[in-house]
Amino acid sequence: MDPPSTTTYTLPPADQQDPLEPEFEQPSSRGCVDQQLCERPSIWRQLWGIRNVLVVLLTPIILLPLPLAADDPKTQCAYVILVMAVFWITEAVPIAATSLIPIFLFPMMGLLTARTVSATYLNDTSVLFLGGLIVAVAIETWDLHKRIAIGVLMLVGAEPKWLMAGLMAVTWFLSMWISNTATTAMMIPIVQAVLQQLKTSGHGDQEQSPTGEGPCMANGGVQLEMTPIGDDVKKPVEDQTKVDVSNDNKVQPLGATPDEHTRSAQAKATQIEEAKHLRMCKAMSLSICYAANVGGIASLTGTGPNLVLKGQSDIIFADNNATSPITFSTWLVYGVPLSLIVLVLLWIWMQIYFLRCRGFCDCFNGGTNGDASKRVKTVIREEFRKLGPVSFAQWCIMIFFGILVVLWITRDFGEVAGWGEIFRPNFVSDSTPAIFVSFLLFVCPANVPNVFCLRKPGDLTKPKIRPILRWQDVHEKMPWSLYLILGAGYSLARASQDSGLSEWLGGKLGVFSHLDPYLMLLILCYIVAFATEVTSNTAIATLMMPIMAQLAVNLNVNPLFFMFPTALATSFAFMLPVATPPNAIVFSYGQVRVIDMVTCGFLMNIISVPVIILATATWGNAFFNFDTLPPGFIRATTPLSLFNTSSPLPLLLNATG
Repeated sequence: MDPPSTTTYTLPPADQQDPLEPEFEQPSSRGCVDQQLCERPSIWRQLWGIRNVLVVLLTPIILLPLPLAADDPKTQCAYVILVMAVFWITEAVPIAATSLIPIFLFPMMGLLTARTVSATYLNDTSVLFLGGLIVAVAIETWDLHKRIAIGVLMLVGAEPKWLMAGLMAVTWFLSMWISNTATTAMMIPIVQAVLQQLKTSGHGDQEQSPTGEGPCMANGGVQLEMTPIGDDVKKPVEDQTKVDVSNDNKVQPLGATPDEHTRSAQAKATQIEEAKHLRMCKAMSLSICYAANVGGIASLTGTGPNLVLKGQSDIIFADNNATSPITFSTWLVYGVPLSLIVLVLLWIWMQIYFLRCRGFCDCFNGGTNGDASKRVKTVIREEFRKLGPVSFAQWCIMIFFGILVVLWITRDFGEVAGWGEIFRPNFVSDSTPAIFVSFLLFVCPANVPNVFCLRKPGDLTKPKIRPILRWQDVHEKMPWSLYLILGAGYSLARASQDSGLSEWLGGKLGVFSHLDPYLMLLILCYIVAFATEVTSNTAIATLMMPIMAQLAVNLNVNPLFFMFPTALATSFAFMLPVATPPNAIVFSYGQVRVIDMVTCGFLMNIISVPVIILATATWGNAFFNFDTLPPGFIRATTPLSLFNTSSPLPLLLNATG
């Protein structure tokens, strides 16, 4: 249609207008005279655009009176920690770049020498993490994790609740060994393919009715086959002989156009099915990122905060002439049962919240229809077929991975000496087998060497042997920035201890000593769990570990009593997309809204923390002796007993034990 003659604008047709361009509007007689003035952003919008610059410039200036007012190492260390905390939380500077601040600021303030600070950025814990991630890179490079995932899905079937259980179990297991981000990025496309087949079967395709009278809808109802009627369309004779007596006993041809009641019923049924499928998409997607976060706490190398706890506990125990009891095998004793309990609770809650299940009933009112089940199984089998047979490299990686896990578990059993104490006491650690196996991955060939095979006459080409892992693979997939974050945490812990800041903060927190220790631990875990929703879990663990250690010493208990639970609580980031990379990956697919993640994740935050307290008070205390201060630690001036008469949980455990 031509535009009105009163305007000079030429409006393109609706189907030709670029959807990214704003719609043309008629100029208003009351419009602004200066168009540039109308389009100028507000002052608040301009300030928001330069917020990062303002944070970087104003934060050090605002906090500057702290070290100037009191020329004390504690205030100087607190100044550096506060500046880094603001940068970490706001991400005005990249997190890895913020982690470099101690390298130049601590020597300039006279807190630590440059040699001491630099040495903290690469220690035994960092080397352990390096070896574990190199093995994880090999698994990712050769798609071994995808083979494991699809193989498990072929076993669990296509019923929604068991399909979700299989997806969560695979994600949980893989995130124990490789990064949570890589696990989520690998699993989400598989989930999307499965959900697409469920949607196609539930809405697009039709099954034949058992009675043979017509096609059957996905929800079990019978759908009438509609035939168009018009002047130029002849209706088949057989359709005219069939009648429908459902409308007030009036005889109507089945081929006739349905009335408004039938249309409304069909539209309502379609909306119900669409809503069910959307809830299932949200449930499956969120279960992946949540299971990845939960699986990270099961093993020592699962996620960054675990390594922060390991490294800082080594420092704290070594400074008090003691040995940290945290090893790969001892971590499994505490982390695996805790992680499994949270995973089962998560699976139950996702069914109740999204799939509208009551207990363990079949989802979608009787489960998935047969056609959907067949399609899902077909997709899974097709994906597994694309992987081909198990290659020589994959067999080698599985063997090396099994050897590494066995060496980790058997090196030190805690009370019982492992191969590390028998072979080289006090010389080897968990990093030793990690680097050894990682080195073998660069040496072992990826294919069966054909050097000894018969070669064709005249073939003068040199045989090429590709190793399982090349340095280029490691360079591209290794999260190098994480080592800077870990190093910054170790340097902050060292400076806090040498300057006396940790002891001072621990003394100030002593005002809460009248509270039950488990109640105090519950409050601290909730604070950390909700704080990690808006900041890096590794950063918050780095800031909290020295404070928790000194608080425990002041309360005359094992430093791990506060350090272990609060470090694990940083991984319970279920509420916001910015909390962890797995959450952001799931959110980017557009099926999950922020409100869905907040409402579902809030309850997970609430119920996960008590599970940590339960683990600490039961098998954690039985194995690590959380109620006993290790020899070498200086006891507080006023002895405080963890298991006293005012603490109901330990009394209950002692009475039942």
